[in-house]
Amino acid sequence: YGGWGAHGGGAFSGKDPSKVDRSAAYAARWVAKSLVKAGFVDRVLVQISYSIGVAAPLSVYVDSYGTVKAGKSDRDLLNIVLKNFDLRPGCITRDLNLKRPIYRKTASYGHFGREDDPDFTW
Repeated sequence: YGGWGAHGGGAFSGKDPSKVDRSAAYAARWVAKSLVKAGFVDRVLVQISYSIGVAAPLSVYVDSYGTVKAGKSDRDLLNIVLKNFDLRPGCITRDLNLKRPIYRKTASYGHFGREDDPDFTW
């Protein structure tokens, strides 16, 4: 996020979780953390792109920066993501439980990397 992980430039604060500027950024981090935690990679970038009025992502891209474990490829990782994560906005909202009243906390200390707070699973 920001200096290390790219995002599309849309603002997060002030937008409800149905807006993919916010929810898809959370989902991309959630997917990336899951791939690392599962031991598939040491480091990974997950990009998701959308079009207005189309629920399914137009594109999902995975780049392991060459850290993918032996026997797998970035394409294999992409297939794992597509089979295990429903990246439609409504499903992201459901799966990350984004309708909870948690957004005031993001006003300080940010949206990501909050390992000590169970409200931020991404």
